Amino acid sequence: MSGGVDSSVAALLLQQQGVPIVGAYMKNWINEDNVIGDCPWQRDIEDARAVCEKLGIEFRIVNLMADYRRLVVDYLLDGYQRGLTPNPDVMCNSRVKFGVFRAYAAAEGFSALATGHYARRVASTTAASTTVGALSCSALPTDGPSRAPQDGAPTVSEPQFDLLEGADQNKDQSYFLALLSQEQLRFARFPIGHLAKPELRRLAAEANLPTAAKKDSQGICFIGEVKMADFLKAYVPEHPGPIVRATDGAVIGQHRGLHYYTIGQRRGIRIPSNTDDKAYVVVGKRAVDHALLVAFDGPEAPGLWTSECRVHSLSFIGEPITTARRIECRVRYRDPRVFCEFIPEVGRVIPNAPPQSASIKFDQPQRALASGQILALYAGEKLLGGGVFV
Repeated sequence: MSGGVDSSVAALLLQQQGVPIVGAYMKNWINEDNVIGDCPWQRDIEDARAVCEKLGIEFRIVNLMADYRRLVVDYLLDGYQRGLTPNPDVMCNSRVKFGVFRAYAAAEGFSALATGHYARRVASTTAASTTVGALSCSALPTDGPSRAPQDGAPTVSEPQFDLLEGADQNKDQSYFLALLSQEQLRFARFPIGHLAKPELRRLAAEANLPTAAKKDSQGICFIGEVKMADFLKAYVPEHPGPIVRATDGAVIGQHRGLHYYTIGQRRGIRIPSNTDDKAYVVVGKRAVDHALLVAFDGPEAPGLWTSECRVHSLSFIGEPITTARRIECRVRYRDPRVFCEFIPEVGRVIPNAPPQSASIKFDQPQRALASGQILALYAGEKLLGGGVFV
């Protein structure tokens, strides 16, 4: 329970169904380094505790600060220092929430972990084979219930599940679950996935939950309302370099550090275009001289629009895709699904193993694909898995 209304209603619905539950807050970050921004972990804990008191259930605080720093924060900072644009929310789900936190829940004797995600878990419509490959980008050990094989490959006797988008398309969070494995999904529950946000707010108000009117958090996963630039400023040394116009190689300014920018960014470049109805946009980063590449925003901007790309660290919720296939994908959260051809690169590392990388050919060019971000794979509303942009 995060202290927000979504996880509060998730607990409410489970209790109404007669499910014995315990509320738990993942203590991941306490802003001990005084990062600029609102990091309201104490308020969130008190809100979560108040909801549990209202429901009459046990409340726990589970300290995962060391794991979170190692698995999410270090990944985030390392990625930005290497010129990537990491996604901490996706990694928080796959590595921490359904990784070490799931392991804690299983070790404590719990049979499932419920969250306030807007997503739906349903029985699989695909017949299970002997095993189902489930590579996880996190490369963490799978510490689920004792009946699960150590390698994370479930046997045919175990139930298989699909993960569907949330029924409320305005709140769907399936994208952030793109790197979950079948074993992780088997242990997961998403009680509010069938609800629209207004209906969820109504249920919270009717139950007089303390979080019924609480504003949704927009910050980094379980850190809070901290701007990414402020977070990076506190931990990543600045390395100035030239701002270069990609169309002619002209140096038109200086930047403080490449980690402050991502492909497709328009704000914060601080270079006037001096051309009516034109604005500069980031189109690339050049590591050799720490150059930030910019161009006028538009279809002709070099590097801004992409028809083909590669992804690595593939993770599949069900059967891996081992042959070229036309599917849908989502290139970033809140973007619509788009059609593409998924061409797996099979056998590059281990023969007959599930593919770890693939080539993607989009039906229509996509804007501002940043290395390190997540590509989520779909068959309609069914989430197939995901990978990381090269």
